Formats: sequence, C-alpha cells, structure tokens
Amino acid sequence: MDLALWIVAGLMAFVCLLGSFKMFLPRERMAALGASAQWVLEFSPGALKAIGAVELLAAAGLVLPAVLDIAPVLVPVTATGLVLLFVGALTVRLRRGERATIAGDVIYLGLCLFLVWGRFGPESFAA
Repeated sequence: MDLALWIVAGLMAFVCLLGSFKMFLPRERMAALGASAQWVLEFSPGALKAIGAVELLAAAGLVLPAVLDIAPVLVPVTATGLVLLFVGALTVRLRRGERATIAGDVIYLGLCLFLVWGRFGPESFAA
C-alpha cells in the first residue's frame, strides 16, 4: 500500500508540475492547444498564474515533505488541497458542458482522494 501511495503521489506531482505551465504561457496560446483547454478564456491571466503557482506548490508538497522527513503531514494536507482544486475543475467543466473531457479530472480527483485516505489513515507518516 505504501508503494502505491508513493507512486500516486509521484504521478500527481508530475501532473501538477505539468499544469504549472499556466504561469508562463499566455492564455490565448493555452486555448489554442485544443477544445479541452478553452476553459482558460474564462479566467484572467492573473488567476491562471495563481492556479499554476498552486499546482507548482502542490507538486513540491506531495513529495518533498516525506522525502526530506520535514513535516510529512503536509503530504495529505496537500492532497486535500488538490481535491478541492479538482472539484473546482470539475465544476468548471460541468458548467461549460464539457462532459466529454471530464474523465481526466475525475481520475485525478480519485487519485488525490486515495492519497488523502491513505496518508491520513492506514499508511500515515506518523510513527
């Protein structure tokens, strides 16, 4: 179980690291990436930079506290924050009627919920 939680944490950290590109790309360029990226046009450039910064911090918060053994409780706390982020992403997709592109967000939400459950529960870092 511990190995599965580490794999999920690493995968979600990678996903968040990729998502942090929002801090650097103009939203028009992001929107040109495809139909599933049209949601960025509803947000200001500042909001997109903030979302990207949250994802960058989440990438670090999912792995570094446990690896460095400095406040490892931050791993499930970070995963809880990502649950909220993905609930927001699902809300935006549903409001926009993008049911065809919702699968990825649902999967990421499920993985984050698994991390929250596993790290606050049976595989907690607490001794």
